[in-house]
Amino acid sequence: MKTSENQQTSTPDEIPIGVSSCILGNEVRFNGGHKLSSFVRDTLGAYVRFVPVCPEVDIGLGIPRETLRLARGENDSVQLIAPKSGSNHTVAMEEYSRTKTEALSREALCGFIVQKGSPSCGMERVRIYSEPGRAPARNGRGLFTHALMERFPNLPVEEDGRLNDPGLRENFIERIFAYRRIRALFSGSWTMGDLVKFHSREKLLVLAHSRPSYQELGRLVAGAKDRDPHRVAQEYERLFLSGLKKMATRGRQTNVLMHIAGHFKKLLDDGDRAEISEITEKYRVGLLPLIVPITLLRHHVRRHNMEYLAMQTYLDPHPSELMLRNHG
Repeated sequence: MKTSENQQTSTPDEIPIGVSSCILGNEVRFNGGHKLSSFVRDTLGAYVRFVPVCPEVDIGLGIPRETLRLARGENDSVQLIAPKSGSNHTVAMEEYSRTKTEALSREALCGFIVQKGSPSCGMERVRIYSEPGRAPARNGRGLFTHALMERFPNLPVEEDGRLNDPGLRENFIERIFAYRRIRALFSGSWTMGDLVKFHSREKLLVLAHSRPSYQELGRLVAGAKDRDPHRVAQEYERLFLSGLKKMATRGRQTNVLMHIAGHFKKLLDDGDRAEISEITEKYRVGLLPLIVPITLLRHHVRRHNMEYLAMQTYLDPHPSELMLRNHG
């Protein structure tokens, strides 16, 4: 069985990530500057291969260049305008976006980091101007990013500014690695048995984000045998990635930690059980970061050779060097 989102499979050891070129420190902005994110370029860059994109330069605009903005046009359309000269770059950007997203389909991207507020790259709350004297609405999306998200609806996309928030950063990076895993499954030949094994590994990670998604995925896998494999793959991928997009709260994380601890009920003595309960409660109330109870549980998983728990992605969803679970 085989399915795809028009993306080829990357080599096993690389994770291609699209990125607005200015975020890597390239001086391609309208004023000749950049928007370097050291975390993206240096920390995340140690684990991924970047595919830089600058839509405004790619459509032939110079560096430096006149500022652009989104404006409300006829029939409620959104236009890409250079207000000083009045030139309209909408058609050029839309045509470029179609061509570029087609080319990016061959890169097997696992995520995309875009520039906040940009009329070409912004993901949300981009200003859209209307008549003079009226405050712009902050409900737009850059034209290129709009085309990107239309073409690849399951692809993790995030803005550079939002990655300064530890929770949003962890969520995005977690989804990058999850996207890579599920594309590795569905981009090649797979069986229903492979899907069951995948789901068994990922179920606790999904539970930490969304119980409804966890339940829907369970029902889908249970009834998948008699359904069209292509439809099953499409639905599973959508539910899996949309579930992970929901933020994992302390309450949901605590429920998963307690669920894992329940597997040790007959294996641990009173002291070890009390220690797990104490550490988990301190995490729940915000006194400890998630990595502390996770480390303790991983210790007991190894000590008691718990194969079912050892295979759970939840205990090790991304490189520990990124320290994503270390925030308070």
